[in-house]
Amino acid sequence: MGKPVKVYRGTYLESTHDIHVAVVNAQGDLLYSYGDPERQTFPRSSMKPFQAIAVLETGAADAYHFEEADISLICASHSGEQRHRDRVMNIINHIHLEENSLQCGTHIPRDIESYNALIKAGGELTPVYSNCSGKHSGMLTAVVHMNEDVSSYRELTHPHQQRILHAIEDVCQYPKEKIDISVDGCGVPVHRLPLRNTALGFARLANPNAWEQSERAQALERIRNAMMKHPEMVGGKDRFDTDLMAAFNGKIVAKGGAEGVQCIGVVDLGLGITIKAEDGNARAVSVVAMEVLKKLKIGDESIYQILDQYVNAPVLNARNDRIGRIEADFELVKHHNEKFDGETVTN
Repeated sequence: MGKPVKVYRGTYLESTHDIHVAVVNAQGDLLYSYGDPERQTFPRSSMKPFQAIAVLETGAADAYHFEEADISLICASHSGEQRHRDRVMNIINHIHLEENSLQCGTHIPRDIESYNALIKAGGELTPVYSNCSGKHSGMLTAVVHMNEDVSSYRELTHPHQQRILHAIEDVCQYPKEKIDISVDGCGVPVHRLPLRNTALGFARLANPNAWEQSERAQALERIRNAMMKHPEMVGGKDRFDTDLMAAFNGKIVAKGGAEGVQCIGVVDLGLGITIKAEDGNARAVSVVAMEVLKKLKIGDESIYQILDQYVNAPVLNARNDRIGRIEADFELVKHHNEKFDGETVTN
C-alpha cells in the first residue's frame, strides 16, 4: 500500500508522509477515517478555540468589551503582524498589565517584514511577537477579571487552567481523568486525546446548537463566528487557516496546530475533521485537508481555484521556483454507522 502523501522533486518521488484522519458529527458518530482515528494526539494550537471558552464564560470578554476581532485573536497562532501585535497590546493595556505579564516566551515571527523592521530599529524580540500572545492575553484577561493570581496563570493547578480542562472534557466528550497533560510550546498545559474526540469538538464548534442549547453552546457560536468573520487574526497573510476560512466565507472554521495537526469544522453540515501527519511535518497537512474536503464534496471548483496553492502544493527552491509538488493519494474509509452521505452535500 502506497503512502497517502507523496513529495516529488521534479518527476521523482523524494519523500512520503503517513496521515490519520477522523470525520465526526456533533453526536460523536465516526463517519469517515483514514489511518487511526483513535490515535492519541496533542492537537496543540488547534485547541485554542476551546481554551477561549473560559474567557467568555467567566464574563471577562464582555467586561473588557472584546470586539469579535479580539475573540478571534485569542484563538490565534498569529504571524506577528502589526495588526496582531497592536491588538494584543490593546488587550494587555485594558487589563492594566505590562507586556512582560505575557508568559508565552518569544520567537522570530512568521511575518519577516515585522522582524526586519524591529532589527533595523535596534529593537529586541518581546512576548507580543509570539504566535501565542493572543491566547495568553485572553487567559490574563479572565484571570484579572476573576481576581486570581496573575503570576501562576500558566500552571495546571490554576483555576483558569482547570476551567479550560473542564471545557475540553465537555466539548470533546472525553473524561478529564483520561486527558494526558504536558506543556505546550508557549508554556501552558496542552491536552492529549483521541483524534476522534478532537474532531467531535470541532463538529460542535461548527454547529453548537446541534449539540445542545446552553451557555457553552452560545460561547462556541461566538468563537466560531469571530474566527470566520476575522480569519486574518487567526493566522495572517498566506496562512492556511486564514485563507481557508476566507475562501469558504462563513462555511468553515479552521485551526491548525504544531506537529502536523489541522482541525476543521463544517458549519452547515455540523462536521468536525481532524488530521494528523504521523511525522509531524506541516507541509502534508493542508494538502490532505483540501483532499478530504474534495472527497466529502465540500466546496466547489471556484473555491478550490482560490486555494490552489494548497490543493496543488508546490515544492519551491531558494529562488522561489516551483521544482516539485506535494500530492495526496488516499481513500477515506466510510463507516457504516454514519448519518451523512458525502454524495448529497450541496454548496
